[in-house]
Amino acid sequence: QVQLVESGGGFVQAGGSLRLSCVASGVLFSINTMGWYRQAPGKQRELVATITSRDGSTNYADSVKGRFTISRDTTRKTVTLQMDSLKPEDTAVYYCHLQNRDVATVLTYDYWGQGTQVTVSS
Repeated sequence: QVQLVESGGGFVQAGGSLRLSCVASGVLFSINTMGWYRQAPGKQRELVATITSRDGSTNYADSVKGRFTISRDTTRKTVTLQMDSLKPEDTAVYYCHLQNRDVATVLTYDYWGQGTQVTVSS
């Protein structure tokens, strides 16, 4: 069983920075994707950024491109989200996500962290 533990959320003024980290425990398949999603009050959960294990390719929501940077340390099973130039609209609960992909069966397995609150004041 995989568990994801996030850290690094908090309160910051607009224009500031925060760094989120997520550590995975358990078995990570050789092909997997780790990433961050967020959910603001009254809104659906949305993708923020993802990074693959295969070649480290990244994907960002348009709203965070140029401001957020995702990275991972495969050896330490850690994914990090550096958030710069934060805006009040970035306020949300941020969730770490892992998707394991079984190459043999093409099945995928999804895991979520408990979430960490990020609040950006104007």
